[in-house]
Amino acid sequence: MSKKRDIPVFNYPIIETHCHLDYLKEAELSEVLAGAQAVGVEKIVTIAVSPDNLKTVRDLTAHDMIFGTQGVHPHDAEKFTEQTALEIREYGASRKMVAIGEIGLDYFYDHADRAIQRKVFEEQLAIAVELDQPIVVHTREADADTQAILKNFASHLKRKGVIHSFTSGLPLAEFCLNEGFMLGFNGIITFNKAENVRDVLRATPIEQLVVETDAPYLTPAPYRGRQNESKYLPFIIEKIAEVKELSVEVVLEQSYANAQRLFHYQ
Repeated sequence: MSKKRDIPVFNYPIIETHCHLDYLKEAELSEVLAGAQAVGVEKIVTIAVSPDNLKTVRDLTAHDMIFGTQGVHPHDAEKFTEQTALEIREYGASRKMVAIGEIGLDYFYDHADRAIQRKVFEEQLAIAVELDQPIVVHTREADADTQAILKNFASHLKRKGVIHSFTSGLPLAEFCLNEGFMLGFNGIITFNKAENVRDVLRATPIEQLVVETDAPYLTPAPYRGRQNESKYLPFIIEKIAEVKELSVEVVLEQSYANAQRLFHYQ
């Protein structure tokens, strides 16, 4: 069995803008953090997805390098209650919470009624406006409705946000970029059949992208098949540099600055 290439280590810090630390089951948190730090990861944003893990995310941010978000994913939109809204409103702008998310629409899996997804997305966008927080958006097979809803809120979201794990069409990408949002890119850009995502990456200004893993999912080549972790971010950095015909140094510096600007870490 051939040995996989070692993870490259660069002389510049990296910010992990989107992962799910509480979903990583194959390693202890201390190991995950040590592995990330060994390749230069300075900060990690772990993302809330349901009423059940809002507090889990808050608790994880007791670690110095971990930051979090508060929000409910479209898969769990039917679990969203008035109490959930109150909890997100109470903690969504606390010191180590950097955004409202992961919110949005998912018409691929349709785990929740689409009308409820749209309603819950709008409710959480209103909370983000109220708290003056950026948003972390999930959208899949829902380009038209995502654009229509964001269009109603974009001018009120002073700090905009990021469309994470961007796999949608170029028209939605162009709309989001024109409105001042960032796009998040992860291991998908290393997949052989993801030329559509690489096309969007080529069209994205370097000043409007951030890097993420979405761990434990979407492990980049050459480690596909393993649980994803933040330590694999250097492969994503390398691939962005290759696709955009830029130096790794430029991608490192600009993606770091973009993440700082997006989330205002405290």
